[in-house]
Amino acid sequence: MQLPFPIVEDLDPSDVEAARKLFAGDVDFLKGVVAMDGLPPDGRAEVCFAGRSNVGKSSLINALTGRKGLARASNTPGRTQEINYFTLGSDHYMVDLPGYGFANAPVAVVAKWQALLKNYLAGRVSLRRAFVLIDFRHGIKAVDDEIMTLLDRSAVTFQVVLTKADKVNEKDKDKILSQVRERLAKHPAAYPELVLTSSEKGDGLATLRAIIAGLS
Repeated sequence: MQLPFPIVEDLDPSDVEAARKLFAGDVDFLKGVVAMDGLPPDGRAEVCFAGRSNVGKSSLINALTGRKGLARASNTPGRTQEINYFTLGSDHYMVDLPGYGFANAPVAVVAKWQALLKNYLAGRVSLRRAFVLIDFRHGIKAVDDEIMTLLDRSAVTFQVVLTKADKVNEKDKDKILSQVRERLAKHPAAYPELVLTSSEKGDGLATLRAIIAGLS
């Protein structure tokens, strides 16, 4: 019997190649947005990346695009409070949401960001999927459940991407995957497949590119 939330495998090679060409083409930073009225026109298929601070979100975006400095990482959780837009070819946007988990951010800044996030998720009709990044070493934490619940309430389909897969011991993988699957079963908006990635080793990048390219 197949496990719930299986790991994505066996994508069509032609889809993988088409996605490779898309990501090897024009990918550019468009703008940083701090309020809803700053969002670009919604005429493109849009995906967003969410994850708690230091989950490896910037590294993953840079690895996907093959551009080391495209997404900039901050060493201070909660410092970057912008929604960053990137153009992908002529038909897609990739959106980098600030890391959640605000140990060093002022309360007022957190409140403003959370309001912007809720408005963005609830009101962006061109948003095809949210990718929620989870550090494979740690599994799903309470703060991740909070963002997933927000996505449930906003009726936004989200897919879990496990990062730093190369840093997990083989003996721990099944236990962590069981925890992730158990938590995801409680979220109706969760897409029923997992993606395992390593920005350093390149694992799972072709798969994630193909998923994104296939959303239109």
